[in-house]
Amino acid sequence: MARALGFDFGTTNTVLAMADGPATQSVAFTSVAGTADSMRTALSFMKDPGLGAAALKVEAGHAAIRQFIDNPGDCRFLQSIKTFAASALFQGTLIFAKRHSFEDLMEIFVRRLRAYAGEGWPADVGRIVAGRPVHFAGANPDASLATARYNEALSRFGFPEIHYVYEPVAAAFYFAQHLKADATVLVADFGGGTTDYSLIRFETHGGKLTATPIGHSGVGIAGDHFDFRMIDNIVSPAIGKGSLFKSFDKLLEVPTSYYANFGRWNQLSIFKTSREYADLKTLVRSCLEPEKLETFIELVEHDEGYPLYQAVSATKMALSANEEAEFNFPPLGKAGRKTVRRSDFESWIADDLARIEGALDDVLATTNTAPEAIDKVFLTGGTSFVPAVRRIFTERFGQERIETGGELLSIAHGLALIGERDDISQWTA
Repeated sequence: MARALGFDFGTTNTVLAMADGPATQSVAFTSVAGTADSMRTALSFMKDPGLGAAALKVEAGHAAIRQFIDNPGDCRFLQSIKTFAASALFQGTLIFAKRHSFEDLMEIFVRRLRAYAGEGWPADVGRIVAGRPVHFAGANPDASLATARYNEALSRFGFPEIHYVYEPVAAAFYFAQHLKADATVLVADFGGGTTDYSLIRFETHGGKLTATPIGHSGVGIAGDHFDFRMIDNIVSPAIGKGSLFKSFDKLLEVPTSYYANFGRWNQLSIFKTSREYADLKTLVRSCLEPEKLETFIELVEHDEGYPLYQAVSATKMALSANEEAEFNFPPLGKAGRKTVRRSDFESWIADDLARIEGALDDVLATTNTAPEAIDKVFLTGGTSFVPAVRRIFTERFGQERIETGGELLSIAHGLALIGERDDISQWTA
């Protein structure tokens, strides 16, 4: 039996875990940002004269975020690397005049994790078991391309075996350790970029847990989309979205493309150096509400993207427990303090919720499974705390069948446990 490392390479966060018999343990990472058992899936690169003319200071996770915030003009920042894995259009990115492929970026990220783990990095790994979504994020995702890229990056570490398991299957296996009887289990895994479902039949024969996959489905929508909906409805109107400007004898609307840059907070730093940003600044003179565009420009100039997303995340979290929550973001002035009702938030994400529920309908329909045939529903991932998301499942299956726990760690620990099994081939994607 090979000692296995579970690798949950997430859109937002990454977790690694080792199994020791029936118990599992997360790998801890210590960087300038402190010690944690998960890392933000982010990288930052900055020139450092002390390392030589061609060398870069590279950080990952929260240390990368700190390096970027402290040195916004001198630092190249990348986050949510996973979203490029299945895109044939992504052929690499230039970082200080050197092209890096997806494989290069993934390797660099894992090497930083290994450095942060120090002596806690396992030295005798026989196999690495990586999670993968049922459907990768992005337009026209190519799962085989993503797997090839994962293989290339991970093979550079010399792991004897590399295996892939659907992320919701790993979460299901983690959950199944606590089942008291045979059960048909639906797992809904809500990540940063994707929502995935797996329907699995768990049975115990001769004291050994077995699983029969029944079906999978997924959609490229999750928590990051919810954050953007909140920004688009609270922040964007306060900084000019929907306002008008004069062009000769016509009144035109400020291009909405400017506001798409709030899709990810670090995009504002990239936007700052673009021709589009230069065009935006020229509109101030002809805009009917110039103060709004001036506020937009100030947010970009002062690199307020990360604090903005922190404020949005805090509001979203508060709405999970309360019917109303305060959005508080002082750089917006008066518009930066607003009471947000849960009902409004749910209306903003209604289309996203419909697609998430549509993927649930797909897995039930394609497997010809009635809701009453499902014994347990396991919800995992941070977005599972959003009441409107949870309501999809309580209304369909009843509260008594819903289980939660280990929302951030279940996938990595499930991967490690699967990696310890002699019948690993039965679990791999």
